[in-house]
Amino acid sequence: MPIYMDRHDVSAEVTAENVAELHRQDLKVQHKFNCRGLTYWFDDVRKTAFCLIEAPNAEKLKEMHDHAHGEVPHRIIEVEPAIVESFLGRIEDPEKAKDIRLNIINDPAFRIIMAIESTMLSFKECDKQSLQQHTENYKIQVIETIRQFGGRVVNNKERRFLISFTSVTKAVDCALELSSKFSKIPEKTAGLKIGLSAGVPVTDKNTLFEDTVKLAESMCYLNAEISISEEVSDLYRSENLHHTTFNNRIYILSEADQQFLNRLMEFTDKAWTDTNLNVNGFERNLALSKSKLYRKMMDLTGVSPNNFLMRYRLKRSRLQLHKKNSNIAEVAYNGGFNSASYFSKCFGKVYGLSPSAYKDLLV
Repeated sequence: MPIYMDRHDVSAEVTAENVAELHRQDLKVQHKFNCRGLTYWFDDVRKTAFCLIEAPNAEKLKEMHDHAHGEVPHRIIEVEPAIVESFLGRIEDPEKAKDIRLNIINDPAFRIIMAIESTMLSFKECDKQSLQQHTENYKIQVIETIRQFGGRVVNNKERRFLISFTSVTKAVDCALELSSKFSKIPEKTAGLKIGLSAGVPVTDKNTLFEDTVKLAESMCYLNAEISISEEVSDLYRSENLHHTTFNNRIYILSEADQQFLNRLMEFTDKAWTDTNLNVNGFERNLALSKSKLYRKMMDLTGVSPNNFLMRYRLKRSRLQLHKKNSNIAEVAYNGGFNSASYFSKCFGKVYGLSPSAYKDLLV
């Protein structure tokens, strides 16, 4: 049967004891609806509760809640248990709570999400063996550091990582440690871009932590080694009252710039394969004049709109080359390039070798 996670936005008066009792009521009647309550999370600060339930469909889940206590969820999404566990650390009630009549679980589902991308810009000097060895060493160092600070690896592929943290302090300190560890290595070999955002698993989107993950990954396009959202900055300061400054080691993305970045990435994600897309398209969709768009892009990303689009296309196209049966001409056209030769020219300028030579390194 499918597994669902639902979200309940509760009133200020609701306590952890109340939520635990609602969970107990669900378990008493779940068999009548062919459901199985796996576990729950409750955030007393943000007044949100999340239930993980195996059910025939979302309607049966609602019926169970309604029959048990009348608290129907505000949002339900279907989830994969392995993804839930990677983000949240469990998919069932903790062992220590199972034998207690009122199963109070002190665990909010709010998480700090870290995106890490390697800024390895040139593959020119690599051969297959050295690239594989370098990539393996890079992954080992990153994973060791993440575990040292209590992070959970959600995803790890093509030199990119997605990490979940319960502690904002450990997440920020981990980013600083990673930055220090890799700062001594030449950028063309193994620099990093790190983005940190925070949020809850179920919003109005269809996948877990979708908004939070997208923001963290988008921040890797900013002109900073470490970027954090304003919310993460505020949470860090609240946990570290004597903290004064990051000494320019961390860029704090303001709420206004976050909104711009979200719009920029949303539009680019949808339109990057269009061969007719140019700066005018960005101006229209972001409702900015050419000069204002240029200044904004330079301030945030360090590159012009044209260069941003080119690098975005090359990055996405490069990842397509990792697929076994990828055809270079198809990758070029699907990536918004008018010709395979122009794609190869641009690819070589940025990465130091042709797309075909890059594919040979991956085989």
